[in-house]
Amino acid sequence: MFIAAALAILATMVLALVRAFIGPSVYDRILAVNAFGTKTVLLIAVLGYLTDRPDFIDVALVYALINFVGTIAVMKFHKYSSLAGPPADRDDFADL
Repeated sequence: MFIAAALAILATMVLALVRAFIGPSVYDRILAVNAFGTKTVLLIAVLGYLTDRPDFIDVALVYALINFVGTIAVMKFHKYSSLAGPPADRDDFADL
């Protein structure tokens, strides 16, 4: 049963890679890479269960955190062209 789950996860990982390569916009590609990272976390957890190694769950959780932070960093860099955030001279929140 878990081998079938691992094969299904691998199939969805291939589909996510296809979307990452042919995505029409940058946001589609970033979302596909994020989905690929999420599927990798699932695959690590399933393989940890299959090999009776519960410490793989810790590895999967660390990878999930890195995937999340990396996705946020790439989105911020794409929006502002730097990781520092919006320029200081912009006053977007002046009317609040």
